[in-house]
Amino acid sequence: MARRPVIEYEQEFEFPVAPPELWDVIEQVDQFERWWPWLEDLHLEGPGLAAGSVLSGVVSPPLPYRMRIRVELTRCVRPSEIRAVILGDLQGSARLGIRPGSAGSSLVEIAWTIEMMQTPMRLADRVAHPILQWGHDRVVEITVARFRQRIDSGH
Repeated sequence: MARRPVIEYEQEFEFPVAPPELWDVIEQVDQFERWWPWLEDLHLEGPGLAAGSVLSGVVSPPLPYRMRIRVELTRCVRPSEIRAVILGDLQGSARLGIRPGSAGSSLVEIAWTIEMMQTPMRLADRVAHPILQWGHDRVVEITVARFRQRIDSGH
């Protein structure tokens, strides 16, 4: 039986601002496309980061494929937690947890499990899962680095 084309990810990052200030930056959804070149055509339906809101857009990682996704926010607790269901070309669940760190910093744990739904991606995963995982991990690194830049520049 073939392995399901799933990427699981869990990592913790530290940011040099307190959780409420970090949340203020996360709420700048209208800036996401400017911050992250792999994200296109992003739309927010709903009152911002709140349960019931939906983010939809296109993810274009550094590999030759594009994925349309919908991120339905199922739980948002300012400034500590976001949970979501992911639908579209990727399907699964995601969570982001924020807690106070040392000296006024924030510790952010992100985790998700996503299954690739496009037939070409499913086939590619069978023969090149390490390359797909590499592409995924590069997108996460770019995302975190650009987010740090936004915080360092005063948002």
